[in-house]
Amino acid sequence: MTKTIARAALGIVMLAASATPVLAQARYDMSNPPWARPGYRLAGAGVPILFPELRETPRGRAFVMPNFDANGDGRISPQEARDANREFARLAGPRRDRFDWDGYARGRGDGPRGPRGVETVVIETTTWDRGAMRDYGFRQTPRGATLTLSEDVLFQTDSAVLRPGAIEKLRPLARYLRGNPGVRVAIDGYTDSRGTDAHNQQLSERRAASVRQAFDDMDVVRARFSVVGHGEADPVASNATTEGMRRNRRVEVTLLGQRADSFAR
Repeated sequence: MTKTIARAALGIVMLAASATPVLAQARYDMSNPPWARPGYRLAGAGVPILFPELRETPRGRAFVMPNFDANGDGRISPQEARDANREFARLAGPRRDRFDWDGYARGRGDGPRGPRGVETVVIETTTWDRGAMRDYGFRQTPRGATLTLSEDVLFQTDSAVLRPGAIEKLRPLARYLRGNPGVRVAIDGYTDSRGTDAHNQQLSERRAASVRQAFDDMDVVRARFSVVGHGEADPVASNATTEGMRRNRRVEVTLLGQRADSFAR
């Protein structure tokens, strides 16, 4: 499936409840087309207060979930529902039941003027989850803010297949990257010293590539990533102990040029 370059290049358009109202028409991410994808199910305390046009139609649900689930938890809170209702009412006008979804979707990427000739304003989202980013525990390195993910978080032993829970671990970071399309990322894979040099090199490369693929699957454009496997090079602990080997089996994700302390607040 063709990935949405516009999502990474421009960000998903969102308005926080406290934001200044936008006078021109904002354009929300309705590409690819998301209503054809599986998985846009509504859940959360805010669902009952959504307009029927959003709650009861595939396109309405696709409007709500990618653009208004501000903390990425897969649930719509009452505040998120009110934000979605307000923006849909602004886009649709007085006859919400006759909103032209097809015309709205065709308006993406057609130039600076959207449906009905109204100038489109694309706003870069700032709704990534600061608490989740702080919990990653980034440290400052010469290249930027670096996050270390251990093998037991991501993979089974001697495997490059991500554990089911690994995607959830990476999801807040993917949301940050979608909201900050100018940030480039380095992914570096490492192993312990067991096994041959060739095996360890290949395993580290495959693991780093698997993490990049996970971000790609979460609509972060893969061209933003550099991916390198280092094998057993650059250990952070002694390979003479079980604990040391465990620490050496890792994937490091670096937000190039970013300050680690910007996520500590």
